[in-house]
Amino acid sequence: MLFRSGVTAGTVISAFGTGTGGIGTYTVSISQTVASTTITAKQPTSSFFIDASAPITGTAPSVPATSSTTGGGATVYAEYQINVGAPIAVPFSGWGAGGWGIPTWGSGSVASIQQMRLWSQNNFGQDLIFGYRNGPIYYWSAATGVGVRGVALTSVPGADAKTPQIHNLAFVTDTSRFVMVFGVDDYDAMGVLNPMLIRWSAAESVTDWIPSATNQAGSLVLSHGSQIIGALQTRQEILVWTDSTLYSIQFLGNEPWWGSQLLADNISIASQNAMAVASGVTYWMGVDKFYKYDGSTQTLRCDLRQYIFSDINLSQSAQIFAGTNEGFNEVWWFYCSAASSAIDRYVVYNYAEDIWYYGSMARTAWLDSGLRDYPMAATYSNNLVYHEYGLDDGTTSTTLPIEAYIASSEFDIDDGYKVGFVWRMLPDITFRGSNTATPSVTMYFRPMQNSGSGFNSPESVGGSANYPVNQLGTGTPYNIEKFTGQINTRVRGRQMVMEVRSTGLGVQWQLGSPRIDIRPDGRR
Repeated sequence: MLFRSGVTAGTVISAFGTGTGGIGTYTVSISQTVASTTITAKQPTSSFFIDASAPITGTAPSVPATSSTTGGGATVYAEYQINVGAPIAVPFSGWGAGGWGIPTWGSGSVASIQQMRLWSQNNFGQDLIFGYRNGPIYYWSAATGVGVRGVALTSVPGADAKTPQIHNLAFVTDTSRFVMVFGVDDYDAMGVLNPMLIRWSAAESVTDWIPSATNQAGSLVLSHGSQIIGALQTRQEILVWTDSTLYSIQFLGNEPWWGSQLLADNISIASQNAMAVASGVTYWMGVDKFYKYDGSTQTLRCDLRQYIFSDINLSQSAQIFAGTNEGFNEVWWFYCSAASSAIDRYVVYNYAEDIWYYGSMARTAWLDSGLRDYPMAATYSNNLVYHEYGLDDGTTSTTLPIEAYIASSEFDIDDGYKVGFVWRMLPDITFRGSNTATPSVTMYFRPMQNSGSGFNSPESVGGSANYPVNQLGTGTPYNIEKFTGQINTRVRGRQMVMEVRSTGLGVQWQLGSPRIDIRPDGRR
């Protein structure tokens, strides 16, 4: 594909003549005359910059440039396009995978990790600041149009000599539009990353980075931790996480313009994107627990903590990301289970009810409703999907029902000293929002003979089988409907779990406060 001012969009080199990336002839797909310019020819693995000092019509000029003859330029530049990087963390080994001299001579190589590439982006007005971790910062101007690619920030006209060349994370502050960079090269060591350094540009500028008496550019170094992991703007401050601490960065209004305050030590954060703000409170996932910050840092009580962190692939922790679903007072985290290198699990914290729930779902990005009616997420199949929308699975040509269920924790009577007998109940379920004429669910009681024994089966002794709630005297499940009242049943077990499940099309239900009549049924 050929690119440069004056070249018709969609022009490609369809065949080589004498040229193979430099001076020579080429067959192009669209015949045209182009003024003297530098033409960029891109292919999947590399880019060729072909200098041409004479117009071209249909084919590139074939006459080399000399002191007396115009033609193809004497200089040929070859440059790789920006590598998208690894989509996941990839362990690799072999010669050179480990440090020099590690391990001992002749004993083989040490496995290393190729980290996944994490990008960050932020708007500077209508323009875009973006880049990837441990790489350069790029700038795209809306004035150039979508047909023109972004350029390195160091190449923006007017960029001074101290414009960052390498960084980990950057965004534009709400206060006076500073470009603030976290993990960046220092003024006296350009191109060398300092993972604990923060730098910012002059206000309302992407090109002025040298501090002076006439601007507000500057820098500061955080002292606790070894590297900055992530940063997030909140209402009155910027929160910055290192690998062991949480800092608050605030605008001071005078030199040095921005200052830092240590908020918490001996904490952790799982990834660059593992934090979210909901209702003015910041929540994040650490490497072994969950936290919140509402003016003070607190560890969240989490009933699922052992379940989550005993089945998580921390080698893929860079993939972890958080999102809010404020319509339901929720914060979501998506992560890879222990046996997976792709995101396949989620955990949700409902901060209004102070409860947790979890499930299996493959998502790669999340955006709360905001200006939209519903939250939106991305999938591995390159689709954008709405959440909290509809009642059925519409991802296939044939609409399928979504199986939904909720299960209680284990309950008993008399601390499990006696076997319990459930003989009747009131389900308290409503079906508001269903679009089928006969919505229904099935309720289950799953009894256990002893704690940790597993649910009873028809062959087990000491309790009833793992059956749905039945009409008395029948062996078939009892469909709980809108006007279902008392249900008579027979279920025995030392401990039990109650479950409600739906499998039909167009069913939406809400569980209220079911009432269960449970009686002692002997001692075992």
